[in-house]
Amino acid sequence: MNRRDKINYYLDIAETVCERGTCLRRNFGAIIVHNDEIVSTGYNGAPRGLLNCSDLGVCTREKLNVPKGQRYELCRSVHAEANCIISAARRDMLGATLYLACHDAASGELCGDVEPCSMCKRLIINAGIATVIIRTSRDEFRSILVDSWIANDESLKGSEGY
Repeated sequence: MNRRDKINYYLDIAETVCERGTCLRRNFGAIIVHNDEIVSTGYNGAPRGLLNCSDLGVCTREKLNVPKGQRYELCRSVHAEANCIISAARRDMLGATLYLACHDAASGELCGDVEPCSMCKRLIINAGIATVIIRTSRDEFRSILVDSWIANDESLKGSEGY
């Protein structure tokens, strides 16, 4: 019996969660796992009660030709990592792992060259999450120790994301 390794098992779940995303650029799925238990899930979409970009048929940042990783204040969406953190108690996130997967909204293809934006990095740090694991291919991933963001304060200046 070929059993899926645990990291890819959790990344498979995060990838399924991203199917709920409503962004017209990229859809992210995130799950927080602590002590081998799923604490919460999150995907990117408009705040509760507001119309999503997919409902409106327009992405303001795309319409204005804003490059990825810039001007998030123009975006309607709450990021997957933020939604995941909002849904969890801090005591359950201390020392936890956040698993992240991303698909291009137009093609549906996996985007493995992503990482949380600078605002989500701050939330992850404050939540007490210890590790972020990002799917890079069907069976591969990269691991980031959150302490490395703290040690390298420059890492919070911005990054490729949505």
